[in-house]
Amino acid sequence: RIYSLDAQGQTVPVGVAGELYVGGAGVARGYLNRPELTAEGFLIDPFSGEAGARMYRTGDLGRWLPAGTIEYLGRNDFQVKIRGFRIELGEIEARLAEHASVREAVVLAREDAPGEKRLVAYYVADAEIPVEALRNALSAQLPDYMVPAAYVRLAQMPLMPNGKLDRKALPAPEGDAYLTRVYAAPQGEVEQALAEIWAELLKVERVGRHDHFFELGGHSLLAVRMISRVRQELGVEVALGE
Repeated sequence: RIYSLDAQGQTVPVGVAGELYVGGAGVARGYLNRPELTAEGFLIDPFSGEAGARMYRTGDLGRWLPAGTIEYLGRNDFQVKIRGFRIELGEIEARLAEHASVREAVVLAREDAPGEKRLVAYYVADAEIPVEALRNALSAQLPDYMVPAAYVRLAQMPLMPNGKLDRKALPAPEGDAYLTRVYAAPQGEVEQALAEIWAELLKVERVGRHDHFFELGGHSLLAVRMISRVRQELGVEVALGE
């Protein structure tokens, strides 16, 4: 038996991501001479009618589909928390991999600047895919806080000698990894000052007059800092909104 459970150990509806547990007669009794690991991974099975039945916590994420099959979404080890939201990186990777041109996909929560953690998507494809196309595809399936800010195309994923993904070797995103509009230079002293503030906060090389703060990797907390800077340097009050 396979269960898909939430953080409280309750079954989740069809189509909703949960952690996969395995029950039934085939479940082992535990880890040899590792009582602490046994207690963590082998739990009482509350869904079985048999006394003493146990279920195994796999650490894998998945969801039941209407057809009765299970869609694998990645490892539970790759949960991250960004600005108060707990995010399953495996679910984002699964959605990104559904794109017809994407062969492999990995998503990281990077903190290239202290206190500025952002989701960055890496993908392997034969050709560059417009950032806007990838963002739109994910936005149609995921909440805004799960949509990566940057998208980096790689010829292949970096691997360690044992064949596993070398996450530390994934490069930091550069300016073209973010969604930008056709560049138009800022006009006037106010636009130039705003562009400089945005570029500094967002860690991008340049900001055009048609660029969007949130599409360049901004978020609500960073926007609050931007508003404070605008107030201090320009003496102007602006409202926060996307």
